[in-house]
Amino acid sequence: MSIIRKSINSLMLAGALLATAVTSASADDAGYQAALKDIEATFGSVPTFFTQMPKAGFAGSWRQLKELEFSEDTALSPKVKALIGLAVVSQIPCSYCIWADALSAKAAGASDEEIGEAVAVAATERYWSTMLNGMQVDLATFKQELGPLMAGEAE
Repeated sequence: MSIIRKSINSLMLAGALLATAVTSASADDAGYQAALKDIEATFGSVPTFFTQMPKAGFAGSWRQLKELEFSEDTALSPKVKALIGLAVVSQIPCSYCIWADALSAKAAGASDEEIGEAVAVAATERYWSTMLNGMQVDLATFKQELGPLMAGEAE
């Protein structure tokens, strides 16, 4: 293949990639703007941290957060979701999320005792996960021995 033909092919490929990038960026911007409008409709304003996030994938991230955590039309109640969220973020840890999820749990009716228990369960799970993985306990044996106990089939 001649050098001219290679150059033309390279330019055509570069043009196609640029067109794809521009189209993708335009789609990201449209989705980003729509998500910001939805956030404003949901909260009454747009908290600053949302505007600091990258546009790429933002609309999907917002949709997931809204549909899973903010919707009451899910299998889990808002209180249960807030307690699960608080338990998870407590052991990550994420100070921002702990603060927000604790407020959400209280707003959903969780007592201080329920909040404490959710965090304690998360801590216990983290402890046992660390122990079992660190000691390299055989998973097949673990399942065989505990399966009947966990399923309530033990005598």
